[in-house]
Amino acid sequence: MIVELTGEQLTVAETQLRSYLPRAHQVYGCLVLRNRVQSEPAKFLVDTWPKFNVIIYKPQREQKGDHFKDMLFFANDEATLAEALRNSSVIDWTSFLCVGIDLRHAEIIKAVASEKDVPSKELAMCHMMILEDVSKLSPIDSSGISLSSLDESHLDLVNKNWKFGSSDVARRMIGNMIRNFPSCCVLDAEGKPVSWILTYAACSIGMLYTLPEHRGKGYAKAVVSTMAKRFHALDYPVYCFIEEKNKISYNLFKTLGFTEHPSHRETWLSFNDINECV
Repeated sequence: MIVELTGEQLTVAETQLRSYLPRAHQVYGCLVLRNRVQSEPAKFLVDTWPKFNVIIYKPQREQKGDHFKDMLFFANDEATLAEALRNSSVIDWTSFLCVGIDLRHAEIIKAVASEKDVPSKELAMCHMMILEDVSKLSPIDSSGISLSSLDESHLDLVNKNWKFGSSDVARRMIGNMIRNFPSCCVLDAEGKPVSWILTYAACSIGMLYTLPEHRGKGYAKAVVSTMAKRFHALDYPVYCFIEEKNKISYNLFKTLGFTEHPSHRETWLSFNDINECV
């Protein structure tokens, strides 16, 4: 049986997931934001309540092409996870699907997809970097740097420079992030952003970018450090995902005091061809 959480149950689930960090960071982060700020609609599903072995974050697609709205899973029991994946109320296997999941569970979801003759593709494999103690954050001299938050006038700039951006779909997602979640940027003398970082729906910081002509000035370290301190003050988890091939970002976050959970990898998988399903 699949149960949708509502009201006070969402707060209880957040508390319960804290004991499963860092493995539960993604769904936990979604609950943290859901319980505190306005965001786009989503469901939180569990196999049983009040104790559960599987919890699922299922964003609601409001428009065709909302393919950046990833489903996220946390599971303590693989058999229960497989059963949930086969449930039609959880996944519509006829449509495009993007899933973020612990690497150790990736073979389960691929096996269920194979049962249903649904093709799968690996989109990314990431390190999870965590700042467990904000006092270990490397000191950053931000004197002389104009720090601010992003606003909607900056949306097109961010979209244009994101590696998956430049589309209306990405623009909608980034707009939601800017409107509802914390962000930080460095402004130049004309008040235009030259370096920035945002917050994803899972409460992970990311989309870090500095315009090429402004690199080497410590701006990336300044925005990451500022966001980390802000998250700590809000009692948000301070973490991010970095693609395995992105050595520059990996080294940057490591220098700042973030550490990698040695046994954890997060992978993003897509199912069905988006061009056939949207």
